[in-house]
Amino acid sequence: MVREDELSYVIIGAAIEVHRTLGGPGLLESVYEEAMVWELQSRGLRIERQVEVPVNYKGHNLATPLRVDLLVERLVIVENKSVVTYNSIFEVQTLTYLRLMNLRLGLVINFGEKFVKDGIHRVVNNL
Repeated sequence: MVREDELSYVIIGAAIEVHRTLGGPGLLESVYEEAMVWELQSRGLRIERQVEVPVNYKGHNLATPLRVDLLVERLVIVENKSVVTYNSIFEVQTLTYLRLMNLRLGLVINFGEKFVKDGIHRVVNNL
């Protein structure tokens, strides 16, 4: 998990920079997402945005895939939120994504907090 932990440190730093630069909460989730892509790429990371995650039901891929906001280095899922009231279902959803993609670490980042550090939630799969 060393690589994922190293990435999470960089991702959290990027989120703090994005939140500070954009002036804190109050913007659309998509704005924070786009800024995160720029910030993470500027730090030399490979980012995939709105990655489709197929859902297999009894051997049949469902027509409607799930979408992961960001996939960093094909190792860490980042789900961006911009809500006043945080719901722990965001972490459950991220755990489902981790299981479907056979990954170990996800971060749910709520840019709706006054201080984004209070809105960062770590989600792990099989650790």
